[in-house]
This record gives sequence, C-alpha cells and structure tokens, in this order.
Amino acid sequence: MFSSCHARTETSEDTTVNAHSIQSPGRAAADISSYLFVPGNRPERFGKALAAGAGAIIVDLEDAVPAADKSAARDAVAAWLTPQQPALVRINAVNTPWFADDLAMCIDRGVAAIVLPKAEERDEIALISDRSRDAIALFPLIESARGIANVHALATERNVRRLIFGSIDFRLDLGIDGDDADELLYFRSQLVLASRLAQLSAPVDGVTTDLQDDVRLTADATRAKRLGFGGKCCIHPRQVDVVNRSFAPTAGEIAWAHKVLSAAQAAGGAAISLDGEMLDRPVYARAEAILARQLAR
Repeated sequence: MFSSCHARTETSEDTTVNAHSIQSPGRAAADISSYLFVPGNRPERFGKALAAGAGAIIVDLEDAVPAADKSAARDAVAAWLTPQQPALVRINAVNTPWFADDLAMCIDRGVAAIVLPKAEERDEIALISDRSRDAIALFPLIESARGIANVHALATERNVRRLIFGSIDFRLDLGIDGDDADELLYFRSQLVLASRLAQLSAPVDGVTTDLQDDVRLTADATRAKRLGFGGKCCIHPRQVDVVNRSFAPTAGEIAWAHKVLSAAQAAGGAAISLDGEMLDRPVYARAEAILARQLAR
C-alpha cells in the first residue's frame, strides 16, 4: 500500500499525448491541471498554444469567435485537427444555430473531448452522447444558476469526465459582484462535491482575467486547489506555468509525504504519532495522493 515513490481568449510538454488520452475516462483527466483556451478563428495560434506547456488545450468556437466568423473558425479547426493532434473543443451551446455543425465536425474529426458551454440539462449531455455513439468524452461548463441546480445530475451522465466552472458567466447570471474569498465559495464546493459523488476527476476552476497579475493568478489557483479543484483554465500562455506550479505538490508537501509513508511502513500501517501529529490511514492516503500527483507530472 505505501510507497515513497491540469472570457475572451488570447490564444499548451507533450500536450498531444495528454489531450489524446482524455478519450479514456481514467487517469489522464485527473493528471491535467492546466487547460489553455485558444480562439478557433486564430489558427496561427494553435501551434503556439500546443507549445505553451499546458496539460491540454481547448480550441474555442464559442465566446472567442464573433458570430460572423463561426463557420470559418469551424472549418479552420477541422482542417487543423488530426488523430495525431487531437484537442478539446468548446462548441457553441445547444440552443444556438451553430451547435449542430460544431458537433458534427467534432464527431467527424474525432476530437479528444467536447467542452459544452452553458450546460444545464441532462438531455443536452445525452443528445451529444447519442449522436457521437458514446465516442467522445464530455466536459460540461457550469456557468448558470440552472447548471448549478442540476450539477449532480449532469455529473452522472454517461461520457462526462470532468466539470468546469465558468465563473465569469456564472457571476453575471446570478448578479454576483466579486470573486474573492466568499462570493463563489458555496458554488465551487458544489462542483467538488458533485464530482466526488459521481467519481469524476476533480473539477476545473474558471479563468483569471487579469493577464499581468501573477500574484492574483497564484492566489486564485491556490484557493481552487485548497477547495478540492484539480485544475484551472488559462486564457494566455503566460498563465500556464503559474497554474501548473500552483497545483503541483510543494517541496514541503513532498518531503512531508515521504516522511509520513516511511514512518507508516516502519509501523506496518498502524496508527502512530510523528512530530506531535497523529498519523493513521486517512493521513497515509493523503501522503500517497501527494506523491502520486508528483509522479504524474
């Protein structure tokens, strides 16, 4: 048992491999702490996004693309996508005139996953699963009051792999002014709870819109990690490294985990006291999780 052993968009190591492996429901999604958006109407940025070091990229056909450019953006994404170079694609919402064509393109090109904006109803998820014959993983974006109200049902739909919090649109929908310590705490915790109950990977937090404030970005990512989120969305390549480092185990956490598991191994897994701290199975499991996150990077 014991061992010592991822808004409007501006634009992610082996991004292609990580994105491709999202097609399976297991380990890959849990390992990704950074998701970098890249506008679907800016194909010259696709390669730069792949090289930015994010766990995966999300090619955006929704908010980043003006209505007049939707069809051209979809064509550009279709021309760029290959089985060897898959990506997540944020399509337009179900109730828009571009949804059907966006979905057909994703099915035809075999995208790694679909990010569904304004996810609110189970029928929307089922519709995509039915049309794709269950071949595409789904990442619902929770960004409305109705989405939060139905989040537990959405999380249990087939092919859903991870929830994403669309905090900007969510604040707008509910008339919430601010996103500091308290305003969205309850709603973020609902995504964490729904994900755990549905046995999904930990959810992904929304974007930080200030592209120059690394202190704010670090604080936002660190808060998300403390609340139980497993990753965060980025809207510029310069945000990726900050987010990756924020979700990675710290040197102190790694040293603590090694020390705890060494002590646990010596004690045969029994409850013990170490440096004044009571250690038992939940503490050992936390130490193992820290080292598992380290190895996954």
